[in-house]
Amino acid sequence: MTPSPQAPHPFDRLTPDVVVDALAAVGLMADGRLMALNSYENRVYLAHLERGTPLADAHPAVVLKFYRPGRWSAAQIAEEHTFAAELMAAEVPVVGPLQLNGRTLHEFEGYAFSVSPRRGGRAPELDDPEALEAIGRFLARLHGVGAAAPFAHRPGINAQTYGHAPREWLLAQGAVAPEVRSEWAELSENAIQIAACSAIPTSAVGHFDSDINPIATLRLHGDCHPGNILWTPLDVPGGGPHFVDLDDCRSGPSVQDLWMLLSGERHDQQRQLGALLDGYEQLREFDRRELALIEPLRTLRLIHYSAWLAQRWDDPAFPAAFPWFGTADYWRGQVHMLTEQIEAMQSAPLVA
Repeated sequence: MTPSPQAPHPFDRLTPDVVVDALAAVGLMADGRLMALNSYENRVYLAHLERGTPLADAHPAVVLKFYRPGRWSAAQIAEEHTFAAELMAAEVPVVGPLQLNGRTLHEFEGYAFSVSPRRGGRAPELDDPEALEAIGRFLARLHGVGAAAPFAHRPGINAQTYGHAPREWLLAQGAVAPEVRSEWAELSENAIQIAACSAIPTSAVGHFDSDINPIATLRLHGDCHPGNILWTPLDVPGGGPHFVDLDDCRSGPSVQDLWMLLSGERHDQQRQLGALLDGYEQLREFDRRELALIEPLRTLRLIHYSAWLAQRWDDPAFPAAFPWFGTADYWRGQVHMLTEQIEAMQSAPLVA
């Protein structure tokens, strides 16, 4: 899609001075070193604190996250922070926001933001069975906390929120290239219907479609790809994975937090899944029926991702970072991937 002239985006007002002033407003003083971190949905900055000022001894550097205006309500952000606090209380290694002046969510110049401690680490080696087993154990602990209570305000991952709604928006907005619009519309509708028949939930709350012994939904990380895991060596104190960025935490089946860690050919994914579940099932039971949801969930994410890009196109960061989006070639690629996903959903699922 070709960007058209737009009014200034809300993040255009988020200058370095505003970031530093926001930090000062919660009682923390930056020493002048400020770095923008990789984030498209929100704006995230690493700030170093002045020595001798509050928190500087415990946290020489902090991470500020400024939430995209209008995306989440205050109640939905509060649920993210509550979930993070529950996980940290259970010693699950997540990086959650600090409580400053009795709150974790703050407001400055019209921006909602949080402040978290900096955590180091690198991307995990997903070809290492030991690393995958460790990640599986920690995901089991995360899900144990997630299953203790439901979200009241956060949406679910289901055929409506990740399938029908984004598809209808893309077609209504004319975002699909006209060269393949009809073909994409037909394929995406077929793909969503097949996904829904695979027991993907059709509403944001509740169980899956099966009325007999339904697959449970629970609070999830929701976007558990390798980029949201910081890895430190297992042989050092506190080593292993640290989960970051609960911004997309939602309700859904537990396999949602597993499948995005799988890559490569089928035999590669089979091996990776086996290592993850070896770790997971040391601490928590896994319902093997959920393996049949991997390809449906992957299919829905394809549709949701296209809508996410299109809905953010007024943000100058998106055309700069995703120049290939919206072109005829992009949508031809989506047609090809949907065709492959329809075939994958009708094939035998992975086993472990």
